[in-house]
Amino acid sequence: MRIAAQLAIAAFAALAACSPAPEPPTADVAEQRNAAVAAAVAEHERRFSQAAEPASADANSAYQFQFTGLWTERVPMSAFNGEVVLVVNTASACGFTPQYEGLQQIYSEYGERGFEVLGVPSNNFNQEQGSAQEIQEFCSLNYGVTFPMAGKTEVVGAERHPFYAWAEQQIGESAVPGWNFHKILIGRDGRVIAAFNTRTEPTSAELRAAIEGALGS
Repeated sequence: MRIAAQLAIAAFAALAACSPAPEPPTADVAEQRNAAVAAAVAEHERRFSQAAEPASADANSAYQFQFTGLWTERVPMSAFNGEVVLVVNTASACGFTPQYEGLQQIYSEYGERGFEVLGVPSNNFNQEQGSAQEIQEFCSLNYGVTFPMAGKTEVVGAERHPFYAWAEQQIGESAVPGWNFHKILIGRDGRVIAAFNTRTEPTSAELRAAIEGALGS
């Protein structure tokens, strides 16, 4: 039993280790991705500028929080009022970094039904050491990320963002990221529905079922 546990830990550590850089996209693909990202950022800026101030939000909901933005000045959670949001702490040099592709896929797939993904880059696990510009370029060129992104943020420890402290108060330890690409699902009412660990793929049946349930018919 102990050997099996040790093997499982070793396998996870190997998978979580630094990820090799993706192959650079062709010039045409890079141009298309940059154009899509620029259009998305313009829409985010418009939307976030019109969002209610966090101080006016329900103190029991996620809408009371805002993040510094990666592409935008800020990312107020109040902009997502009435939508389902998946908050994911991300990193560019992690074995799980390819999950960006799945996150973009479900964002594109469910977006019209009122679903959002919020990426939260963090160096808490020493795998997001780049500057804001480097993170922007990485996400744009390698994965064509068009969902909102926060700036680099503390997600664990004494200096963690208040959103993460609140999420733990709501559902307990499962809301605390143990590694990169931990996921917290917020319902249309701004309350935490559930959290999913790193190894839960964005396109997995488990996460899809939770999203579908939160979105409703």
